[in-house]
Amino acid sequence: MNASSKLPQFHIVGFSGHRQLAQPCEAEGAVRTVLEALRREGPGEWIALSSAAAGADTLFARQALALGLKWHVLLPLPPAEFQHDFSPADWKLTEALLQAAGQVHLIGQSGARDDRYLDCGMETVNDCDVFVVLWDGLPARGKGGTAEVVAYARELKKPLVIIDPTTCEARRENFERFAPHDDTLDYFNALPEAPTGAAPVEGRSEPPVLQLIAVFHRKVDHAATRGAPQYRRLIALIVLFHVLATLIAAAALAFEWHFAAVPWFKLFCLLGALTLALALRYAGTHHHWVHCRLAAEITRSALATWGLPRATPLFAGLDLAEVRQLTRTLQILHRRTASAQPVPMAEFRQAYLTNRVDDQLAYYRRHLNWALPLLRRLRLGFWIATVLAILCTAAYALHLGELPHGAEELLYYFLPISLPVVAAAFISLVSVYDLQRRVARYRETEHLLESSRSQIAFSQTWTSLERIAQKTERALLQEVLEWHAITSFSESH
Repeated sequence: MNASSKLPQFHIVGFSGHRQLAQPCEAEGAVRTVLEALRREGPGEWIALSSAAAGADTLFARQALALGLKWHVLLPLPPAEFQHDFSPADWKLTEALLQAAGQVHLIGQSGARDDRYLDCGMETVNDCDVFVVLWDGLPARGKGGTAEVVAYARELKKPLVIIDPTTCEARRENFERFAPHDDTLDYFNALPEAPTGAAPVEGRSEPPVLQLIAVFHRKVDHAATRGAPQYRRLIALIVLFHVLATLIAAAALAFEWHFAAVPWFKLFCLLGALTLALALRYAGTHHHWVHCRLAAEITRSALATWGLPRATPLFAGLDLAEVRQLTRTLQILHRRTASAQPVPMAEFRQAYLTNRVDDQLAYYRRHLNWALPLLRRLRLGFWIATVLAILCTAAYALHLGELPHGAEELLYYFLPISLPVVAAAFISLVSVYDLQRRVARYRETEHLLESSRSQIAFSQTWTSLERIAQKTERALLQEVLEWHAITSFSESH
């Protein structure tokens, strides 16, 4: 296994606490002890997340930075407003801390002051894996206070570390819900390398982190490609085995076949269908295929936008448990490298058009050219089988006279039984291959990509280019999420 294809895992420790502390030196030691313990228990890199209010927040930030953790900041107010909550001396210290922050994010620029403080605390809880709080256990003294944030964390059953600011003793809650490892990311990292190996992105040299993600994408995409055809083909074979068993049974009844091989052949078909169904149900092939395909498309989207001067929040609102660690890792790595190696706008635009938009256009057109004729043939087969079944059944009901031996058995007995099954098989194959949805989505996506291509070709600023690229990626990810929802539902059945 090549270690260069393993993505790192990130844990986030959130924090909140009182502004006034009776024993700040003892509290600093308690916070440091908690952070050191978390780093020992959870492998990977830990990131500290908090606001920057005077008191406990800045105390936490100093300890996190002293331990070598990256510190990400959530501000409830723009700095010009936020500094009004500080004395001039305290604000000077906080400004120096903010300069050391790895990321500063403003929660909002509208709403009541207390509401924005509460939103900041709740957002810290939402984004973290473990929530540490310096709290005296008393009710909040105002809206947005520490007690309200703790109540929210408890409602979400977040792993909590509560430090008493008086005794500086720490106690834990809900720590059985803390996951030191992300099983899904571990599975992706353990996949074998793709046969072709890593290739640089055409037209520009890649930084090491981009090389890492490109190799990771290649292997999850390879794993997904290997799994997809097998899954759908096995489902189609199950349908065909059942149809064949029904046709044999109907022929045996209609034509009075009494060969010893007939029941054995039916049994073979039914056992074959059962074996394939059990293999799909318990072998895990469907589960792994779905997750690998989802990971491949998410990583493809991240790679396509890597050259933007700032990390586009592609995965905001994407809260799927199985890829939560993956999207977090990609977003953090992108933020750290977005400004380090800027790409000229013309170079990024051409690379995005060629490697992303044109590539996806070719993909969707190719699949539309495959899916649409197949859908038409299966629909035609359904209608032909249905109409013939109706005609045969009507002929039997009307009994249109004597027919030659063999023709009567075929027309009156065999076809009325077998044709409805054949018609159902045609419709089942439409569902197995998800043809109706795919044709509709392929057409929609093709039109969107054509429009995006024209807009990107004439973009003259990073702002407009980023806006169109983000809209394009969101649409492509929406197609992936829709596919994921459908295929995950079929997996549960």
